[in-house]
Amino acid sequence: MNDRYSRHISLKDLGEEGQAKLSKTSVFVLGMGGIGSPAAQYLASSGVGKLVINDFDLIDKSNLSRQILFYENDIGKPKVEVAKKRINEINDNIEVEIINKKLNLEEYLKIVSDISFILDCSDNFETRFAISKAAFLNKIPIIHGAAIRFEGQILVFLNDGNGPCYSCIYNSEDEWLGDCQGNGVLSTVPGVIGVMMATELLKLACGLGSELSNCILAWDAKKNNWKKINIDTNTSCETCSSV
Repeated sequence: MNDRYSRHISLKDLGEEGQAKLSKTSVFVLGMGGIGSPAAQYLASSGVGKLVINDFDLIDKSNLSRQILFYENDIGKPKVEVAKKRINEINDNIEVEIINKKLNLEEYLKIVSDISFILDCSDNFETRFAISKAAFLNKIPIIHGAAIRFEGQILVFLNDGNGPCYSCIYNSEDEWLGDCQGNGVLSTVPGVIGVMMATELLKLACGLGSELSNCILAWDAKKNNWKKINIDTNTSCETCSSV
């Protein structure tokens, strides 16, 4: 273990204790697209103990420009099956569980009940609302990520009762914002967002906290500009105001 993670262990703020925490950490990764692929790859390389990955899509040729776990000979195969194979090739000490189906709120609630953290790398608001609610009700920290055109954003919610949730800022009327298929995305933007999400998760898992808690970190790749926006609890929020 020490050889594989020696650069982590050399970090004063992480060390052997932090690496041991990572080995006991479980993560539910929702979506194996342009964001979820690099996030899962780095979590596996970093020694996170268990990954539960959920996606129900097949690999398409258009995915290959940004979904770095997949190769040309994977076209037509289920994303989660190929992702599991690649993750185990990266680190065979990682436990990988795959779920190859679309899930609803009740299923999310059950699946994440014993999970340490959630990475929401999904590409639609219906799914984001559902997993956000499941995270909130189970009091599990969740990191959301999104990318479109030349822009990306990260949101971190600890769900510890002291801050807002995803539904405090977005609602079903925001679905018009669109997706990558209709609007396009620069191939590297989802990768940057996925790696940033993995970074925040590793910090939280090691007990280092996150400066992005209850914030939006927005990135404009054209201008190479990062902007941090604080989020307040919405007293009319359908998810957290009634609890």
